[in-house]
Amino acid sequence: MTSFLDLASHRRSIRKYTDEPIKDDDIKKIMQAALMSPASKRCNPWEFVVVTDSSVLRNMSGCRTYGSAMLAEAAAAIVVCVDASLTDTWQCDGAIAAQQMLLEAADIGLGACWVQVYGRMVKDISTASAENMSAEQLIRELCNIPERLQVLCIVSLGHPDEERKPRELDKLQYEKIHYGQY
Repeated sequence: MTSFLDLASHRRSIRKYTDEPIKDDDIKKIMQAALMSPASKRCNPWEFVVVTDSSVLRNMSGCRTYGSAMLAEAAAAIVVCVDASLTDTWQCDGAIAAQQMLLEAADIGLGACWVQVYGRMVKDISTASAENMSAEQLIRELCNIPERLQVLCIVSLGHPDEERKPRELDKLQYEKIHYGQY
């Protein structure tokens, strides 16, 4: 069994994917990891949209100027939505669920990358129905997401077509750790 520290050092953002599809069982494992993530007061404010349709993924790739292009080549993407009316920690709860997905994807040998959506604007107007559209509104329209949910982020998924070196423990920013006091 791999140690958690080993998994964490090897988990890197992968933005290039092969055209190999993802097995349904792998998607299921990733979703199970998300559903097991901790949430404030165990209110589980998150909901997820699994997207595998290549035309929808291509349209989703235009939600940001930088940082979303990989969605066009991804085999799948998971949109992380959160009901902000359930808890004031909704962004944290959604981020933890997304991190669980990223770690599970790495553990089973898939590539994955976080795409920030909340608070971002669409820059590629050709993919938007109106100027000054938020990335959240574009994803909401493409995935038919109800207004009661905030779209926090998207996790792109695919079989890696790039190799990234693991993080080196001796090169971590240990100077950012303070014991007892700053």
